Amino acid sequence: MAVFVTVADLRGFAPAARKLGLSPPAVTRLVAALEEHLQTRLLQRTTRSVSLTDAGARYLERARRILADIEEAESAARVEREGPAGRLVVAAPQMFGRLHVAPLLSDYLATYPRVVAELRLSDANVSLVEEGVDVAVRIGRLADSGLSARKVGETQRVVVASPEYLRRRGTPRTPEDLASHAVIQFTGVSATPEWRFFRRGELVRQPLSPAFLTNALDAGITHAAAGGGLAWVLMYQVAERVRSGSLVVVLRDFEGPASPIHVVYPSARFLPAKVRVLAEMAAARGWKFV
Repeated sequence: MAVFVTVADLRGFAPAARKLGLSPPAVTRLVAALEEHLQTRLLQRTTRSVSLTDAGARYLERARRILADIEEAESAARVEREGPAGRLVVAAPQMFGRLHVAPLLSDYLATYPRVVAELRLSDANVSLVEEGVDVAVRIGRLADSGLSARKVGETQRVVVASPEYLRRRGTPRTPEDLASHAVIQFTGVSATPEWRFFRRGELVRQPLSPAFLTNALDAGITHAAAGGGLAWVLMYQVAERVRSGSLVVVLRDFEGPASPIHVVYPSARFLPAKVRVLAEMAAARGWKFV
């Protein structure tokens, strides 16, 4: 079957023989034996060219899938013995990448030293195929892009402020209360100064007059922790500060659905072991920030 695919790809017995390291007569005999086994002609032969018959074209498509399945099975068997190897390119949002993906990759590389990993941090969704990315971490609902995905966690969008700010200015009880508070707006999150909440399942858009605007998450969160106002952030971005008490979550009754965290890759079919193992390690991390 592999010989037939090679002959079809190279459109000749001689070039296929050279690629496979076989003699041309051996290649001819193998293809003839396959046709005899199938009781059908797969190739039309002339003195100058080789072309597929209709039956050959249909068989070629299936043969490719079968051979790929065999290669994947053999690769998986080798991985059980040797572990993942090769170059692995991972893309992730900047802050989540620094806080969570980088430590994951450190553990991954310590376990599988034959892998060379590259971590690319960007808040833009890159094209995996065009940019040569093996796997990406994405937060939020996925567009129907044809990518394969595995959910590995979730995170909630929350409103936070420092205890000192809340003592000084009071704790907002409803989204409408934000009109009388200092708020921190992240310009990369929304083009308009409004935050979105849910009241009894209905979306509430709350317009704001920001006291501080920035495109840098770290700067805005630090300003909030210093008592500068209320910030609307993803929970993973402030989880450590909330645990330590330097930030407090407010308006919990008005939060929307949690945003899923996925690892995505070009195709689940013939998934390389280096990607599969990373996805399994990410899922085992239990990235849940709600």
